[in-house]
Amino acid sequence: MQRKLKVGVVGLVFGGAFPTIYRDHPDVSEVVICDKNEKLLEDFGGKFGFHRCCTDYEELLESGVDAIHILTNIHTHADMAIAALRAGKHCAVTVPMATTLDEIRDIIKAKKESRKNYMMMETSVYTYQCLYVKELIETGRLGRIQYLRGTHFQDMEGWPKYWEGLPPLHYATHAVSPLLFLSGQRAAKVHCFGSGFMRQELTERYGNPYPVETAIYELEDGKTAADVTRSLFQTAHEYVEGFSVFGDQMSFEWNFENEDPYVYEFTDRMTETNIGSRGKEIKKYAIHCPNREELLPEEIRKYTTEFTILDPEHPDMYMKQGGGHHGSHPHMVHEFVRSIIEEREPMIDVYRAADWTATGICGHESAMNGGKEVIIPDFRKEI
Repeated sequence: MQRKLKVGVVGLVFGGAFPTIYRDHPDVSEVVICDKNEKLLEDFGGKFGFHRCCTDYEELLESGVDAIHILTNIHTHADMAIAALRAGKHCAVTVPMATTLDEIRDIIKAKKESRKNYMMMETSVYTYQCLYVKELIETGRLGRIQYLRGTHFQDMEGWPKYWEGLPPLHYATHAVSPLLFLSGQRAAKVHCFGSGFMRQELTERYGNPYPVETAIYELEDGKTAADVTRSLFQTAHEYVEGFSVFGDQMSFEWNFENEDPYVYEFTDRMTETNIGSRGKEIKKYAIHCPNREELLPEEIRKYTTEFTILDPEHPDMYMKQGGGHHGSHPHMVHEFVRSIIEEREPMIDVYRAADWTATGICGHESAMNGGKEVIIPDFRKEI
């Protein structure tokens, strides 16, 4: 009989969307939840039936779980991941992997020494939209990729203090990852420029003067480029994680969070004008990307869409389960769990996580040096 996993989930403010998915996964036997906030831990455990809880991370490391999913603030990710790996635990971490290149190297070293799985839980590559474009590419409909673009706008005013003035590209994986995933490449070098004016108090923590950063990346084939724009403060735009992939037969463009994306496709005709034919005719149409729940075990398919657990006495954020980040959450959980069961590396393994995270870190370095070219490390060759 195939063994089942015991999984620990640490950090319930964002991570509250995940314990029930693990609980219902057919390859998981037990879930232990961990958070420093005792009241939150007690309320969440009581509401969803989690009886094994702890407030101390060290206690979770010693609890007998096989794997740990870390969903804490970004500056704890590296240390907590390294601690999990050194404790002999498989480790999944919400984005970004780290905020420095040295932290990335330390995680890779700990993963290699532990021989346990490491997965960065990047939502954007498991969304309805990204899975749709992946199929367009695999079936040949999109043709050769000519160019890629990623955007992520989010206003972080009023969020916890550690967000204040964060360099935009230090949290760039939602915009970067679809481009590198769909192209099947890593970014090799970058030129990046900061833009705009930041309030003085927002520059103090990180020394970052830019509310917006825009980067141009050359991918490793030397023939493909991508641009990424990321904003965190003082830029009036609704929340959006969007990406575009431009092909020589078809292009896909998704620029607004709650709207359907568009596809552009060449027809066989030339555009007719009053002075003759100029350019091929383009057909444009909106696409409602399908839910790919069939890729998942039946027990967790419901988590690709949002549903409500009825409890009128507790109408808080944890009432809503499923549907997170355009249906991506159960796909990530399933990949992490199955990679452990099947004794293989996950799709977003430690090197792919390093590539996607370093792309942003190096972009910010370029911006702080007036757009100077920065070579992005290839960690497979280093370590």
